[in-house]
Amino acid sequence: MADPRRVAVLVSGRGSNLKALIDRASGYEIALVASNRPQAQALDVARDAGVPTWAFDSRNMPREEFDSMMTRTLAEHRVGTIALAGYMRLLSPAFVARWQGRIVNIHPSLLPKYRGLDPHARALAAGDGVTGCTVHIVTEEVDSGEILAQSEVAIEAGDDVASLSRRVLMAEHVLYPATLAEFVER
Repeated sequence: MADPRRVAVLVSGRGSNLKALIDRASGYEIALVASNRPQAQALDVARDAGVPTWAFDSRNMPREEFDSMMTRTLAEHRVGTIALAGYMRLLSPAFVARWQGRIVNIHPSLLPKYRGLDPHARALAAGDGVTGCTVHIVTEEVDSGEILAQSEVAIEAGDDVASLSRRVLMAEHVLYPATLAEFVER
């Protein structure tokens, strides 16, 4: 039986948000870390923390087929909630429907502003004075689900994409674990 407190984290990259979710876990357990990139550094973060991993190269594979394999793996681990943490592959409509209302994501902007890619560059180009991060429920439309929590980060004079990204990421590391803990209790 799936337990909402048993969380699978889907990753594709370095794993800094994964590390924050592991280090600050309260009220939830990271039951599995899954990736579409077998060489993702985040898998090493999971292994170092003793968290089971699953990875399969998703290149040249239809989304539906990959997501079906992942769904079977999530079921084997009795996962009840999915957290995306730098997962850089669009989920199939069937996968989102199967897990409706139980997938959360962290996005590096104050949604609904700057959905999708390059939000820091877009905020800087627009001359915004503030940006931040948003935890939201995943729907079929990218970065458009119900907003669960946000954290603002001031854009400072002289900021570039790298400096702004670092500060927003620090805010993500605080916001995501706290919001996930509240979410699994809903």
